[in-house]
Order: sequence, then structure tokens, then C-alpha cells
Amino acid sequence: MSTRITLTISLILILAASLAGLLLWDRLPDLVASHWNEHNQVDGYMSKFWGVFLMPLVTIGMLALFLVIPSIDPLKANIAQFREAFNLFIALIIAFMVYIHALTLAWNLGFQDFEMGRAMLPAMGLLFLFIGYLLRKAKRNWFIGIRTPWTLSSDRVWDQTHRLGSILFLACGLLTIASGFFGGSIAFWLLLAPLLGSVVFLVAYSYVLYRRETRP
Repeated sequence: MSTRITLTISLILILAASLAGLLLWDRLPDLVASHWNEHNQVDGYMSKFWGVFLMPLVTIGMLALFLVIPSIDPLKANIAQFREAFNLFIALIIAFMVYIHALTLAWNLGFQDFEMGRAMLPAMGLLFLFIGYLLRKAKRNWFIGIRTPWTLSSDRVWDQTHRLGSILFLACGLLTIASGFFGGSIAFWLLLAPLLGSVVFLVAYSYVLYRRETRP
């Protein structure tokens, strides 16, 4: 996917999210539910203005950051090697944010016959699956991927860590999708435990690889 197409799709999604909030303004409550706990109970509210515009504003900021990163990275030539995959990731993360915004608007309009957490899980799982794919493609750079002092110091450590990271994130994606069948605290831990465990393990793994490579 080219950068121009990525930008066009992303802006259309963000504009659609903003327009939806404006069109539904009079039907939304003055205090908008904005956060749900692991038991799918509302535990946070914000004003209608921020409920409608915060997510689009955050998303446009994310888009700007993602588009700037390839031009300021000292290893921008490496990013160019997987730019199409990165562009697709940008479009998917923007679509994910707009999806969460749509769920929030639906809930506040009174369509509450669904569990917010369970509705989010398939989208999160698909995002993790694509991150697994992106990790397989990523070349050494300062912003995208598993960035530890050891992966950034060696192409070999970077490549081996990301090959394993790709597998682990694919597994996290599948577990996240499967967790939707359980709901509640079980789904929460099926999402959180593998993800945190994978991140901690990959940091340690990159260190071990680097020590092996630099051992006299």
C-alpha cells in the first residue's frame, strides 16, 4: 500500500468518525461513558465534547507521528524496505481506533446489548496478527519493532528476535480472538498475560543473543 493511499484512507476514516459524532450530537448524553473495566462495567465518563472529538484528535495525532517517523529515522533506508507493510499497519491501527470510537458512540446511544470488552477482542486479535506479520518484515530501525539496546546494535540479533517475536505475536492474536468466547476476567488474562509475557521474554531473548554474539 502506497503512502498516498494510506493517508487518503486514514483521513476518510477519521473524518467519518468526526462527522458521525457531530450528526449524533443531540442524541448523546451530556456525560459520555468512556471506559469499561474487565467486567464490562462503565467506570469512567467524560464530557460530550471530548467523548465525540477526543478519539479523532488522538487518531490524527497518531497518523501524523506515523507519517513523520520514516523521514526522521537515522535508518530510514531500512524502513523503506518494509514501507508497504508499515503503511498497511498505519491504516489498520487507524481503522481500529475508529472502530473503538464507533463502539463507544453506539453504547452511549443506548445500544448496550453487547459487552464492550468482547466486542473489542476480535479487532485487537487481528491487530496483533498483523503486528506479527509486520515484525517478520521489519528491518533494523529506531522506531518500529522490538527496540532494545541489543537489537539496535546488531542486524543478526534484530532479525532473530523479530522472527521469534513474529511467532509470539501471531499466537497472542489467536489467543485474543479465542478469548472472546470466554469474556470477563478470563478474556482479560488471556489477552494480557501472553502479551506481557511475550514482551518480557523478547527483551531477555535479545540480550542473550547479543551476549552470545559478542562473547570473546
